[in-house]
Amino acid sequence: MVSCSVSFPIPLPDDPKKWDGWNRYKSSNLYERLCLDHSTNPSNELIEEHCRELLRWWQKKLPLKNQPSNPLAQMLRSGLEESSKFLTEARMELLDPSRRQEMDAELEAEAHALAVAEFQKFLSFALTKKTLTLEDESNLAQFGKDHGLDETEIQKLIDASLQDTGSVRAPVVVEAPKVESAAGTAKSDDPNEEFMRMLRLSGLNSDDMTDDQRDAFVNMAENLDIDPGDAEDLIDEYLDEADETTAPTASATPAVVVVGGTGAKASPAKGGVSGDTVVASSFSVDVASERARFPKFQNSLGTQMLLVTSGEFEMGAEGGDAAPNEHPVARMQVSRFYMARHLVTNAEYEKFDPSHTRKRARGTGPNHPVVYVSSLEAIKFCQWLSGKERRRYRLPREAEWEYAAKGTDGRKYPWGNYEGRGDLANFADRNTVFAWSNREIDDGFAESSPVGSFPIGVSPFGLEDIAGNVWEWCLDYYEAYRGVPKTNPRGPSNGTKRIYRGGSWKSRFSSLRTTARGSNLPSYSCNDLGFRIVCECE
Repeated sequence: MVSCSVSFPIPLPDDPKKWDGWNRYKSSNLYERLCLDHSTNPSNELIEEHCRELLRWWQKKLPLKNQPSNPLAQMLRSGLEESSKFLTEARMELLDPSRRQEMDAELEAEAHALAVAEFQKFLSFALTKKTLTLEDESNLAQFGKDHGLDETEIQKLIDASLQDTGSVRAPVVVEAPKVESAAGTAKSDDPNEEFMRMLRLSGLNSDDMTDDQRDAFVNMAENLDIDPGDAEDLIDEYLDEADETTAPTASATPAVVVVGGTGAKASPAKGGVSGDTVVASSFSVDVASERARFPKFQNSLGTQMLLVTSGEFEMGAEGGDAAPNEHPVARMQVSRFYMARHLVTNAEYEKFDPSHTRKRARGTGPNHPVVYVSSLEAIKFCQWLSGKERRRYRLPREAEWEYAAKGTDGRKYPWGNYEGRGDLANFADRNTVFAWSNREIDDGFAESSPVGSFPIGVSPFGLEDIAGNVWEWCLDYYEAYRGVPKTNPRGPSNGTKRIYRGGSWKSRFSSLRTTARGSNLPSYSCNDLGFRIVCECE
């Protein structure tokens, strides 16, 4: 069952930052527009009440239409014009029994599709070794049942996956009962130890474990009453252990990591960092081999996907402009991945959701970055593209994003350490009307700019607009840094607020730093927040 998680406090808070229900007025889910939960079968009276309260809330905000420079007006912009139309439409359709029946059927179908997708994630993990044990099949059956699938469908999904992957069911072996010694192999009473035992049985390491498998492990941990954040830490601990076991013996001489841009280079005359940067490190990476094995490619949408080679870097910042949430600093190791050269554009996103043309920011064209997209919608876009191409697309992890932006040499901005120029990025310059706008600099744009407008501001890996223009959603939820070195660090898989990075056309220049962090509700969207995609290396 698809449910609406939007709160509806009475009275509705005047400040839109204190609740996110106002932002759902254009949702394709008519219940969600009115902050209703479909699964509770709301009465006509409740539908009327929610619509009335929401219309009153928006009515109070109408004076903001005459204050275009007010940040609140910019946040609510399109809603000031359109909210009453969309809310009234939702009310009328939900009060129509036949239309409501159609909507209920659509939501049931969506819920079923999501349940099947989750089941197939778990199933792909169970078939990692091409063998399905009786215990795994029993766990799958229970998982499917918990997600609303019936036994017949569960069996069909398992059989189809066995056939597609060439996997087989393990033969059932009946052993004679045996007496365990005091130091026997019985399962541990400690859930953390039991979870680590399960991880070790998988035989996976950092290169082998996919995101879907990791998510399946976190689900297993929750069944053991382990907090998801603690489960992530245990998985990282196990992967460090597994990588040490499988890693080749390191050379006595420190290796050299070479990180070179694959796109335009910043000119030294303009204050950028040019050419390849060589950094001494004990983390050995054959960059040339990785680039030869994983060449850049163009996907079906025309997006250029560039390789971010494996490397080691300092995550976070201390002192200076660094905010409290940017430290303590820790040394991180990140494995290779592909990242899009540019932000996802209106044209690319609207191949997935054609209705988004109505939500475009005023004055933007097909080559501007898509905005008014929540992290939930961005994730759905990645899932759609993954299914379309048979590749693994997703939002970047926060550590991946920072590494892709700064490389290994500790630079302050993607282009180096040079500040205060209008040819490096789109930020709050003299064309904007904020109290913090820099009146001395002109970057050429009052709001967002077409992607690729600032090639001099390229990152070490050739990524453009990774600072400024619009903020970029990350996959991780927010948590404070712990200052612990990790390999392929991952933030929490759930929480209250999701991370975004990079700064925007509304930001001070200092907010374009590679370490600056922002976060908001996963359902939040606005006119200076978009996303960039990552594709996992096969």
